[in-house]
Amino acid sequence: MFMLGLAALSLMACHKKNPFLVEQNTPYGVPAFDQIKLSDYEPAFEEGIKQYQQEVDAIINNPEAPSFDNTIAALDRCGELLDLVQGVFFNVLEADGNEEMDEIANRVAPKLSELSDGVYMNDALFARVKAVYEQKGTLGLNAEQMRLLEETYKAFVNNGANLDADKKERLKQINQELAILSLKFGQNVVAETNAEEAQVLITDEAELIGLPESAKAAAKEEAEAAGKQGYLFSPKRTSFTPVLQYCQNRELRRQLLMAYTTRGNHDNENDNKSVINQTMRLRVEKAQLFGFACPADYILQDCMAKDSKTVDAFLQSVWEPSLNAAKKEAAALQELLDKDLPGEKLMPWDWWYYSEKLRQEKYALNEEELKPYFELSNVRKGVFTLAHNLYGLNFEKLENMPVYNPDVEVFKVTDSDSALVGILYTDYFPRAGKRPGAWMNDICHQYVDADGVDHRPVIINVGNFNKPTAGNPSLLSMDDVETLFHEFGHALHGLMSKATYKSLAGTNTPRDFVELPSQFMENYCYEPEILATYAFHYQTGEVMPDSLVQKINAAKKFNQGFVETELLSASILDMDYHEITTMDSIDVNAFEAESLKKMNMIDEIIVRYRSTFYNHIFTTGYEAGYYSYTWAAVLDADAFEAFRETGNICNPEIAKRFRHLLEQGGTRDAAELYREFRGKEANPEYLLRRKGFIE
Repeated sequence: MFMLGLAALSLMACHKKNPFLVEQNTPYGVPAFDQIKLSDYEPAFEEGIKQYQQEVDAIINNPEAPSFDNTIAALDRCGELLDLVQGVFFNVLEADGNEEMDEIANRVAPKLSELSDGVYMNDALFARVKAVYEQKGTLGLNAEQMRLLEETYKAFVNNGANLDADKKERLKQINQELAILSLKFGQNVVAETNAEEAQVLITDEAELIGLPESAKAAAKEEAEAAGKQGYLFSPKRTSFTPVLQYCQNRELRRQLLMAYTTRGNHDNENDNKSVINQTMRLRVEKAQLFGFACPADYILQDCMAKDSKTVDAFLQSVWEPSLNAAKKEAAALQELLDKDLPGEKLMPWDWWYYSEKLRQEKYALNEEELKPYFELSNVRKGVFTLAHNLYGLNFEKLENMPVYNPDVEVFKVTDSDSALVGILYTDYFPRAGKRPGAWMNDICHQYVDADGVDHRPVIINVGNFNKPTAGNPSLLSMDDVETLFHEFGHALHGLMSKATYKSLAGTNTPRDFVELPSQFMENYCYEPEILATYAFHYQTGEVMPDSLVQKINAAKKFNQGFVETELLSASILDMDYHEITTMDSIDVNAFEAESLKKMNMIDEIIVRYRSTFYNHIFTTGYEAGYYSYTWAAVLDADAFEAFRETGNICNPEIAKRFRHLLEQGGTRDAAELYREFRGKEANPEYLLRRKGFIE
C-alpha cells in the first residue's frame, strides 16, 4: 500500500486551505478575495514559481524539434497560477496594502526576478527560440503568430540571452537589486504621504475662509478619525487641492503644497534620494551591458519613438509653445495677486488659487458650482453609457461578489449579443494603504488557451476620489472626471482584447501607444451630448443647465499652458535622468534644479512630479516613458478628429474601426494599427489647437 509522507500530507493540507491552490467556484472565475489571507500569498507564490519552472523545463526537455507550437506558444501559456497570484497580490498591495504585505513583496520580488532571469538567460531555451525564429519565413505563420515569435525573440535578446556568462550573472544581480529598490521607493512615498508630520491641523475655522463647506466637512471627518479636534489636511490630492484652489490662507496653501512636493526628500528613513542614486547607477550599468550609452536608448528601442533623440526633439517641439502660454498665464495671475498683496511675487502655491479666481472672472465658472453635477456613481454611469453608444457594451452591477475591500464594486460587461466581455472592478476612494494616483490593472489576463477556450479578463480601475461624507456623496472635480474617463479608457483596452496570446493581449503594447485609448476617452468628458447622460445634480436630479455646459466648453483652453508645462517638465526631467551615461553619484536636488534651469522652467510652476516622489519612473515602469502621455495625446486628438469630421462624435462606423484597434492589443505594430484606423499619420496640429496654442 502506497503511503504519503508527512511533507506530502502537510502540502495537501496547505493546498486545501489556500484559495490559490484549489479550484475556486467563484462567479465568472474571479479571484476568491474574500477567502485569501496574508498567509496564503507566499505559499502560492512558491507553488506558482515551481509550476512555471516545471512548464519551462518541459519545453527545454521536449525531444521534438523546436516549433512555434511546442516552444513559442507553449512559453506564452506558461505560468497560469503565477499570473493569478501576481495579479491579485500586486493589485491589493497597491490598493489596500500594509506593512506585512510590504514585507512579503520584499521577500518575493528577488525570487520573481531570479525566475525571469533564469528563463531569459537559459541557453538551452534560447537555442529553441532562436531555432524557430531563424526559420520564421518558412513556417506559414499568421500575423499574430509572427508578432509573438518576433516579440518573444526580442524579449530574450533584450533580457540578456546573447550576453556572455559573466555579464549574465551581473545582470541577474542588477535586476534583483532594481526590483527591491522599486518597492522601497513606492513604500517610502506612501509612508511620507501618511506621515503625521506631513499633516496640518487647523483648529480655528477662521483660517479656512474661502474653503468650500464640503472640503471642510471632509477635513473635519479626517480629524475625528485621527482622534483630533479641528480640520486635518494631508498631502493627499483630495485633501490639499481644494485648499490650493479656494482657501485665502496663503500660508496654509504653502504648507500643504510643500508637504506634497517634498515627499521622500526629508533626509529621514523614508528619504528617496539614495534610492534614486542606486537605481540610476544600476540602470546605467544595465544599459551599458547591452551596448547602449544610456538607459533611455536601451528602454526606447521597442517603443514607437525608438530612441532618445526622437523623444527629445518631440518634447522640445511642444515645450516652447506650452512655456510661452504659461508665461502669459503667469503674468495675468500676477496682476490679480498685486491687487491682494502688492509687491508680492506669484508663487507655486498661489497659482491654483488665482487661476480659479481668474476662471470665475473670465468665464463665471466656479468649480464648486460644478461638483454637485459630478456625483461619482453618475459619472461612472456616464462612461458606461458612452461605451454602450460607441461599442455596444452593457454593464451590470454584481452583488455579493468577492472583494478585497468594502469600497470595491464589481460589474459584468457584456457585448451587444450578450456574450461575456469581462469583469470590471472599481475602487475609487483613498485609504491609508493605497498608493497615490489612479490606475488600471489586469487582475486576470485575456487569452485563448490550448483547447481554444477564450478566457475573458478581470480588470480593475483604481482612484483616489473624495470619499462620501455624512452629508454628501462623492462629488468629483473636473480633473477627477477626466481621470475617471481616462482610466476607464485603459479598462476598455483590457476588456475588449481579442488576442490569442496573453503576452500580446490588452494593454501589452508600446508605452507610447498605451495611453491612446485612455486619453481618447477624455475627449468626451465635456461634450454637451455626453454631459447630458451623467451630469445630474445629486440633490435635485436636474441635468446640468446649458449655461454651465457653455461655460465649461468656453473655458476648455483656460490654463492649458500651466497644465502642459507642468506635464512636459516632468517628461523632460525623466529623460534627463535616463540619458545619464555615468554611474557616478548625483546630488538629486541639484540635478533636478539643473534640469529645470536648462528648460527655462518658470519659478511660478513646480514640475508635476519632483524626483523623490516620481512613482511613474521609479516604481511603475514608465522610466524614459513619461513623454508617452504627450506622444499619445497627438494620437488621441487626431483620433477624435476622425469622429468630429463626420459630425457625429459617436459615429458607429468610426467607432467600429476604433474598437478593432483596441481589440488588437499588441498583436500588430502600433504605428501600423493607427495608420490602418486613420488612413494616414497623426497630425500634431489637432493637439496644439485643442490646447489653444495655435488657431
